[in-house]
Amino acid sequence: MSEVEELRARLRALEQENAALRRPQRRLSARSAIAGIVLVVAVLVAPIAAMGTWARLQLVDADRFVATFAPLAADPDVQDFVADQVTAAIDEQVDLDAVVGDLFDGLRALDLPPRAESALGLLQAPAASGLSSLIDGVVHDVVSSRQFADIWAETLRFTHERAVAILQDEPGTALQLGDDGVLSVDLGVVVERVKEELAARGAGFADLIPVIDRTIPVVQADALVLVRTVYQVAVTAGFWLPWVVLGLVVLGVLLAVQRPRALLWTSLGFAVVFLLLAAGMGIGRGFFIGAVSPSIMTAAAAGSLFDQLTALLGSTIVALALVGMLIAIWAWLAGSSRSASTVRGVVESGFGAVRASAEGHGLSTGRFGEVVDRYRGAILIAGMAIGVLVLLATRPVTLGAVIGVAIGLLVLAILVELIRRPAPSVAEPAAVLTREG
Repeated sequence: MSEVEELRARLRALEQENAALRRPQRRLSARSAIAGIVLVVAVLVAPIAAMGTWARLQLVDADRFVATFAPLAADPDVQDFVADQVTAAIDEQVDLDAVVGDLFDGLRALDLPPRAESALGLLQAPAASGLSSLIDGVVHDVVSSRQFADIWAETLRFTHERAVAILQDEPGTALQLGDDGVLSVDLGVVVERVKEELAARGAGFADLIPVIDRTIPVVQADALVLVRTVYQVAVTAGFWLPWVVLGLVVLGVLLAVQRPRALLWTSLGFAVVFLLLAAGMGIGRGFFIGAVSPSIMTAAAAGSLFDQLTALLGSTIVALALVGMLIAIWAWLAGSSRSASTVRGVVESGFGAVRASAEGHGLSTGRFGEVVDRYRGAILIAGMAIGVLVLLATRPVTLGAVIGVAIGLLVLAILVELIRRPAPSVAEPAAVLTREG
């Protein structure tokens, strides 16, 4: 009977501990207040960390910069914009009407018959128009060719290297940002390619096109006024700021009295701020297009430029919002609410039935299962920590990476539930001893 009394005493002690844990906290402790402040700061800094990482990848890494903007060479709106700019540059430097006029004046000096001279007058205007159409066609052919895509990529890389040198205040830089801060692509290379193509088609007037020094903007000036500051921040903090956010979250959750609840609201906060940031990008797109068109480029070209520039940032924001939602779901399941307890009970009953069926067929994990059961919480938390570290280490965070990590964690949780071998609860032997007594 002494063993029965001891078991009953242990049951009463456990019930008292549960009652103490469920007793509502009426006063906000200093520890909870500090935890709340730390977690709020982490949520507010998270979008800045995402933007800083994106800026670091786009502005510091030349390969990433070229990979972002190189596809624009195949965009029809961008091709039309570049072709129009090249044609306008040639027209400004070469007076086609004067060239055709000189040619026809030379023909008239040959003392042609009256009818032939009259015909020359009728042909002069169509000849000038045909020459202009020829140049326009060649320009569009060049701009839509693979050679132009290669020129575009090479020019982007060279422009990026010069821009980085400017942003880093390196002496002796050939390209200088103007007062309006426009970062531009040199059209001289494209014009030279057009001259080569015209010469290959037998257009002798190609030699009349001089060396043209003209640039077109790649990134609008108003953004680059901020880019210099963003670049410095990206270099110094773009890599470390996400780790700072992670550290703040860990610290805040450890300080919180109700850790699952703190993690739940923090994760929901992350999801909300990233969704708001995604909405802000949509609004920013409209402002960007309105700011650069039509004085800088067409609205279609500006839209293509903005979409290409922010494609990586947009996918990262969506991925991070999904991370927040997934962690919030896990925190809710780990909480003490009645609905979460019900869900956990159903899941544990299901896995318990599977384990019991396996043991009935002679399949048991034995001591290893008991160890897994003892450290089940630590294993799951370690898995989540590793998943978060993987996402931070493989930046930029993508939707595919988030889904992959989520599936990996789900598989880990299922394996833990199948492998673990729970020890008999205290209530079971107590109930048996009560029935025997």
